Amino acid sequence: MAARSFSSASTTTILLRSGRWRRTIRAAAFPFRVSCSAAAAAAAGGTVVIGLAADSGCGKTTFVRRLTSVLGAGTAAAAAPPWGGNPGSNTLLGDAATVICLDDYHSLDRAGRKERGVTALDPRANDFDLMYRQLKAIKEGRAVAKPIYNHATGLLDPPELITPPKILVVEGLHPMYDERVRGLLDFSIYLDISSDIKFAWKIQRDMAERGHSLESIKASIEARKPDFDAYIDPQKQYADAVIEVLPTRLIAAADDDGDEGKVLRVKLIMKEGVEHFAPAYLFDEGSTISWIPCGRKLSCSYPGIKFSYFPDTYFGHEVSVLEMDGKFDKLDELIYVESHLSNLSTKYYGEVTQQMLKHADFPGSNNGTGLFQTIVGLKIRDLYEQVVAERAASPPALAAVA
Repeated sequence: MAARSFSSASTTTILLRSGRWRRTIRAAAFPFRVSCSAAAAAAAGGTVVIGLAADSGCGKTTFVRRLTSVLGAGTAAAAAPPWGGNPGSNTLLGDAATVICLDDYHSLDRAGRKERGVTALDPRANDFDLMYRQLKAIKEGRAVAKPIYNHATGLLDPPELITPPKILVVEGLHPMYDERVRGLLDFSIYLDISSDIKFAWKIQRDMAERGHSLESIKASIEARKPDFDAYIDPQKQYADAVIEVLPTRLIAAADDDGDEGKVLRVKLIMKEGVEHFAPAYLFDEGSTISWIPCGRKLSCSYPGIKFSYFPDTYFGHEVSVLEMDGKFDKLDELIYVESHLSNLSTKYYGEVTQQMLKHADFPGSNNGTGLFQTIVGLKIRDLYEQVVAERAASPPALAAVA
């Protein structure tokens, strides 16, 4: 459903940060465009909630852009901030999905964190009670007045109205930290970037986009590392899918001429037994495969390219792993690789390649980060469609309204 505006005469029951739990207010207090109505979401079977966890500068924004593109296929609308609202909003609205950033649940602004000597990664700097209550309300079909953390000013801005979409994507540092919030997720992803690569990515982003100096970025990374190890990294054990980005194994350290940091080895770790999710595989499901594609069919620069597929265990869970080491030169040739992969949840032959070509300018479009983000996006679309079909077949009894 296309985004719409609330009329000045309308009212809605929303969940506020303070005061009474439920309060009816005039929607004119939030004069910006919001996503599909709560009634529409309820009619579709309720909101499906997806969690995306990663440290700062690890590619969450790029993943969300690929995901919303997959979910919005065939529509004219693109994910964008709420129309007419706070320019500091972190929210993205699309035809099918709303993306909210969990930074909005910081309980301390930048000055408050500095005064108390805590980072944004520290649970004490975040309001998990409000996060849980509001995500639960959205999943149950109720609108919420979600706070806004303004990254430009470091302040907590007035709230914005979020109504239940078909799919709610919650991205940030802590979507799987709190057990209550974790229990609301229908599917979860963790982006696990090795330290060296994360450092390079964060420098590129924060210097180019946020105007930070190299020295300040280095200091920030060092200050955050203990809290990252304590509060962020452990969340990957709960994820249904993990995209792990590592240095290449195709270049020996002794032969490295500076290309190693530009060539990535990426693993898609998929948990077995997750409802509505069937792991993708290469050639033969459950086998152990090592594949170097034919150079006449897949152009790739030095040091080449290699795919692997194998069963494994990850934090005690059985998983299937797809791995890509290296990069390809011509995106249209990716169809050759796609034709050897199964359980991709595509709707037509070549859809993975088509999605990659559509966003050839996105970071990671010539390596496994873009490929596996696209595959996970397609799996999420399929999961949503399965959930909706299942709920439609067995509609829950309507609760009486007091």
